[in-house]
Amino acid sequence: MKTAITIFLCLCSLLVFAQRTLSTRSKKAAELYYEADNFRVRGQYSMAMDLLNQAIQKDKNFHEAYFRLAIIYKAKGDLDKAEQFFEKVLELNPGNNAPSHFELGELYLQLNDFEQSLQYIDKFLAAGSRNQRRVDEAKRIKANAQFGIENANKASEYQPKPLSDTVNAFPMQYFPIVSVDQQELIFTRRLGTTMQHDEDLVVSTKDPGGSWGTPTSISPNINSEFNEGTCTISGDGRTLIFTSCYGRNGYGSCDLYISRKTGTEWSVPENLGPNVNTPAWESQPSLSADGRALYFISDRKDGIGRRDIWVSYMDDQGAWGKPVNLNINTRYDEVSPFIHPNNSTLYFASNGLKGFGGFDIYYAERESSNWGTPVNLGYPINTGEDQVSLFITSDGEKGYYSHEDNNDPGRKGRIYEFNVPEDSKVKYRTSYVFGKVFSEATKKPLQAAIELYDLARDERVSLVSSDAVNGQYLMVLKEGSDYALYVNKEGYLFKSLSFSYTSGILEPIELDIYLSPIEAGAITVLKNIFFDVDKYELKEASKTELKKVARFLKANPGVKIEIAGHTDNTGDRTYNYQLSEKRAASVYRYLESEGIPGKMLSYKGFGPDRPVVENNSDANRQRNRRIEFAIISP
Repeated sequence: MKTAITIFLCLCSLLVFAQRTLSTRSKKAAELYYEADNFRVRGQYSMAMDLLNQAIQKDKNFHEAYFRLAIIYKAKGDLDKAEQFFEKVLELNPGNNAPSHFELGELYLQLNDFEQSLQYIDKFLAAGSRNQRRVDEAKRIKANAQFGIENANKASEYQPKPLSDTVNAFPMQYFPIVSVDQQELIFTRRLGTTMQHDEDLVVSTKDPGGSWGTPTSISPNINSEFNEGTCTISGDGRTLIFTSCYGRNGYGSCDLYISRKTGTEWSVPENLGPNVNTPAWESQPSLSADGRALYFISDRKDGIGRRDIWVSYMDDQGAWGKPVNLNINTRYDEVSPFIHPNNSTLYFASNGLKGFGGFDIYYAERESSNWGTPVNLGYPINTGEDQVSLFITSDGEKGYYSHEDNNDPGRKGRIYEFNVPEDSKVKYRTSYVFGKVFSEATKKPLQAAIELYDLARDERVSLVSSDAVNGQYLMVLKEGSDYALYVNKEGYLFKSLSFSYTSGILEPIELDIYLSPIEAGAITVLKNIFFDVDKYELKEASKTELKKVARFLKANPGVKIEIAGHTDNTGDRTYNYQLSEKRAASVYRYLESEGIPGKMLSYKGFGPDRPVVENNSDANRQRNRRIEFAIISP
């Protein structure tokens, strides 16, 4: 009995002490306040708000209760209500009010009132708080407010507008991506506004009039009773990677899964495996155009910050390598990476870099093996509110992003579109070549490997394959280079194509490709062999093609070829014969230097005798000036 009385007296003394630390003299108001706080810390805001309002009815001057209400409204995203209650706190307690000054500094940053934010955060810092973590956060808020003051009033041509209600038809839709040909819009839709509601991947197709159609499920093989979250797709639209956080076989809380399209059918998704997925959280994938580099977010322990951008590369056997941490990560959070189809510009969101507050969207340009200094995309795409996703079309003309409206509880997320201002467009635009690959002999579709080489760097920059069912392919071309494109299949003579995209606008090119079986008489034109006018010395850019020929011959050691030189009909006929033969001989000697036995090679100059088209225009004469090789014996 004595023990019970002692405990009771201790509890009473604690309550009296608690009341003395609060401004209220009402025991009931204090009890309601502390009871409300138990609900608040568990995120049960409705119960907490009801109890705090009851406490205020007991004591109209209970400024701590007003402060807690303001904190809850701020957490719920109702910034106007939060502002009113913080101002009430300052009215009732005009003395030492550093916590309210901090909260108002952050709140006004979210409201894009950078001047007010700076005033209040300076008041907080002047109070000399001993909470170093809070002081560090206040300094970040101050830097962002100053950045906002300096940059928010700059002229901008951004005029975002929501897509039609045909697309924005769900309570939430977010993380939009657009196909390279801009005919399909893929995004995540949620059937409610909480994490408990189902997420699926849907696709909207553009109609002939240029409007987006009604979204439909991307595939019954992909969407399931589990959640299908943020996704990415390769340039040819045949590799899809997405996030799933429960239900499927996985390694951690959220994993990345892959599905491949053959013909019109998507495969059953597979986990990307332990090199990419860990017991930690992996999400928000972004594929390079050729589907061989995967950028994603993870909070694994060996990163730089809390959530970092990582990249994994696929090897030639189709396996994903150990991910690499990007040099642009901060000790805070980086999210939502998007690698542009040009493979040179990376967009992402961060709350660890100087900006307008919260998460801003930045971009960085590739510099050799690293990334350059991130650049803030600017106002009004970035504001004091969080901005966490952005997609820029392959030609750099349009942008898409999702935005949550916290003031619309029934329909929070919408997808927006905008025209990218001239000074914000990507440094390198892209175009693409597409079509089908066929057998010349049977006219049936072929699955073939398609390689893209940058001739100036003699470097392979992309590798894709055509569809096994219909032969379809798509290869993205980045502005600023001359390219060699090779189409290869075992048992067939490779096809050589050439594209120049060094300047100007390159319209998409539709090109069906026919491969000839390796048999006597099969011919391929080497479209990336270059000579100066009236010269026969090989130019440096020819080495990419010549190495390709050497690899083909080493892979087919029983083949014998004849290298043939051809000219147009301009000039002296005898001179043309001699020039064409010297050029063919230059190719012959180079192949010998690459270790190709002379018994596999012969060469001949045909001058103007074998034109492929009439010599009646500059373009046709250029086509007739060529090096080709023919299979003499397979």
